[in-house]
Amino acid sequence: MKTFLKTAILTFVAILAMSSCKTPANIAYFQDATNKDTIFQAAMVQTLKVSPGDKLMIVVSSKDPQLAALFNLPISGYRIGMSQSTNSSQSTMSYTVDPDGNIDFPVLGRMKVSDMQRSDIAEMIKKRLVDENQCKDAVVTVEMDNLYINVLGEVNRAGRYAMTKDQLTVFDALGMAGDLNIQGQRENVMVIRIENGETHTYSMDLTKLADVTKSPGFYLQQNDVVYVEPNPYRKRQTTVNGNNALSTSFWISVASLLMTVSNVVINATK
Repeated sequence: MKTFLKTAILTFVAILAMSSCKTPANIAYFQDATNKDTIFQAAMVQTLKVSPGDKLMIVVSSKDPQLAALFNLPISGYRIGMSQSTNSSQSTMSYTVDPDGNIDFPVLGRMKVSDMQRSDIAEMIKKRLVDENQCKDAVVTVEMDNLYINVLGEVNRAGRYAMTKDQLTVFDALGMAGDLNIQGQRENVMVIRIENGETHTYSMDLTKLADVTKSPGFYLQQNDVVYVEPNPYRKRQTTVNGNNALSTSFWISVASLLMTVSNVVINATK
């Protein structure tokens, strides 16, 4: 009986030790990309569209600088609803899109720009300048100013980051934040987005490339929040001794106690 109990306890400890050495299967990204020729269906490319509250840098160029100056807002011409751009070498102001999605453009007046891409806005302004005989050789450049996303949760550098291009992906955002730390939940990275007054959440599993690239949250929009959920180990750290019951050392201690108790019982029954 004594030999049997000791053998059972030692076997239990050995199984625990071997299981603790097992490599976690949920750490590596893109586990479904088995070779270099793997092809996945990607999400439809989403280019940034203008929303109320966005800031636009609009510059009109012409062979006649004085004519073009009529349509560009100098810094000295500060008006309510417009702010100085710090991201451009042009000495102009940026337009703030009002709650109705409009801007007040010089000479041309109020213009609806919400839900439009930069290129569409530039084309619309150029067409009106030409059609209304304001500037026949106008070249219009539109840049979006002061757009941000937020990356929160289990990443190395959580924070607010400027959008540096129109087609920013969730991979770009995680890269800017220094990647997930080891305690981030790879299987549940969320993108939180407010659209038309509604909050939408898109969950992605980074261990599956096909899952990420087809998600509507793959291409980010201004003001999106990327959230990396903590893994179970990290969550248990918020409670007292939360991970102790799952540690190998804990179960070795239990096994040692059981062996001691078994020795006492066996000696007492002799």
